[in-house]
Formats: sequence, C-alpha cells, structure tokens
Amino acid sequence: MSEETHPIVDFSNEALEAVFRRAIRNTLILGLVAAVVVVVASGWRDGAMLVTGTLISAASIFEWQRLVRVINAKLDKQQTPRSAPAVVLFFVLRLTVFAGAIYGSLKCFHGSVVALLCGLALALAATAWEALRLLRD
Repeated sequence: MSEETHPIVDFSNEALEAVFRRAIRNTLILGLVAAVVVVVASGWRDGAMLVTGTLISAASIFEWQRLVRVINAKLDKQQTPRSAPAVVLFFVLRLTVFAGAIYGSLKCFHGSVVALLCGLALALAATAWEALRLLRD
C-alpha cells in the first residue's frame, strides 16, 4: 500500500493566489445577483445594504490575500516585500474604514441589518467554498 501525499501539501503560492481571486470573484457575483433579487423583493435600501456588505467582503478577501503574501514570503525565507509595513498598516486601516462604512450604511440607508450581515458573510461563504473545492481535488 503506497502513501500518496495530499495535493494540499504541495500547495503553491500561485495556487493560493488563484483561490483568493476566485473567492473575490464569487463574492462579487453572488452579492450582485442577490442584491438584484433583494431590490426587487424588498426595496433599494436593503439592496444597498447587501451591496455594502458585499463590497466590504470582497475588499476583505483582497486584504487577506496581501497579508498572506507577506506572511508566506517570511515563512519561505524569501525577501520580505518592501511594502510589508504598508500591507499591515492598510490591514488595520481597512478595519477602521470598513467599520465606518458599516456605521454609515446603517445610518444613511436605514435598511435591513440582516441584508448587511448577509453581504458580510459572503466572504466567509466564498472562501469556504474554495477551500472545500480544493480539498475535494
């Protein structure tokens, strides 16, 4: 009986970048399709909340992608990108800006908090889908 290594063991940085890009794409597609359905079903305010959550989700995946790139460079003992402090700074800044965007959308749109949370959850759903897809292969 021979032991084969699981494909996740040989997971390259390029494959990880592709997973993040697909997760961003899936988040945006699912969010925009769901927003159109929500606009038709319950109005523009809830649709705007869903779009806000979707955009925050996609931007969050993008920031995680940049952060993982810096961490992987450090783990692989490669030269750390010159932009590493900027990546960490923007990661923290993103948290502050998106907290403000969430607050602003709640105050301005007066839409459903559930729609906003669904938009925010799309990042988790798309990333989990890509991870399951990866483990299946």
